[in-house]
Amino acid sequence: MDNIPQVHASLGEQELAAVAEVFASGWPAGQGPKGKALEAELAARYGAGGAVALSNCGAALHLAMLALGVQPGDEVIVADFTFPAPAHAVRYVGGVPVFADVRADTGTVDPRAVADLVGPRTVGVIAVDTVGLPADYAELAAIAERHGLFLVEDAACSVGATYQGRPAGALAPVACLSFHGRKGATSGEGGALLTADPALAADARIRSSFGIGSIFDQARVVGLPIPEFTEIGYNYKLSDIAAAILLVQLRRVDELLSRRQAVAARYAELLAGEELLTLPHVPDDRTHAWQTYMVTLDSTVDRSAVAAALRAQGIGCGHGTWACHLQPVYEAKQACPVSADLFQRNLAIPMHAELSMEQVDRVVDALRAAVRAGAREGAA
Repeated sequence: MDNIPQVHASLGEQELAAVAEVFASGWPAGQGPKGKALEAELAARYGAGGAVALSNCGAALHLAMLALGVQPGDEVIVADFTFPAPAHAVRYVGGVPVFADVRADTGTVDPRAVADLVGPRTVGVIAVDTVGLPADYAELAAIAERHGLFLVEDAACSVGATYQGRPAGALAPVACLSFHGRKGATSGEGGALLTADPALAADARIRSSFGIGSIFDQARVVGLPIPEFTEIGYNYKLSDIAAAILLVQLRRVDELLSRRQAVAARYAELLAGEELLTLPHVPDDRTHAWQTYMVTLDSTVDRSAVAAALRAQGIGCGHGTWACHLQPVYEAKQACPVSADLFQRNLAIPMHAELSMEQVDRVVDALRAAVRAGAREGAA
């Protein structure tokens, strides 16, 4: 039987045609016509005061920390149960990431944990839309306002999701998107910074291009303008090739999300009542982008044995995401017991827009058998 990958990008002829246009234009580099069009599309889509197309979401988080003025020694509260990019970004600028535990039912950051961690050195909060599910932004915004903190939405996984009727990516004054190959809209790699503040967007844009701004724009000026380096910047530009792909992908978001939702609904239908695992929980006030479909295994189940059984049948799977405070690079002082537990028991199974219902059925059959066998091994 054919393999069923855990992730698969939905890229095709429309995207290839868009790339061909860029090749013909003579400007494949960053901050050109397609990049500008993408930024305008993102700003309109999310109602943002400014949008900056970038090489990846990690770059967006880094630039956000710089633009928001995080200084060495400042503490930023970050969601613990996630890929560690937010904490990395805090460390890039000399800040101290303080890890907040998460809700057991959603895996999103627990506002009560955030409130308990606010101290005299706290300057902000980075919330994460965990594997595509938005966090509790009403509560988080209230905490940030009460203590005079900035709030950043890491929406890397949540393009297409909503919270209280608003799109993920527009749930905080600053948001960071990812267009990595497993996301709902992808250019292979890529990201964006969205903000309500045009000045903050301008700061991020200049820093994303070595501190000299757009070479494309300067090349169109009559005469010989000589760029001046006004900031210590970085090479975080998104190529016009990737921007062209994303312009197509953004038009397809609803279509691709609909397919992922159908896969999630089929999993929920077929796995309902399976006592040895818990399905993802989506509160009534939000929708999920389904970047990842994670089940939580019973503590009696040997997750490694389950993964080995699935992979032996050509079915992709993974551990889910990370409990950042346990990673040796951070040497974190606080405990996040809920995150640590989820880190040990979550299992990510195939989720992407190219899955057929027949493949979903095969995954479920294999998972059910592997979980039951894994429970016996775990109890042994």
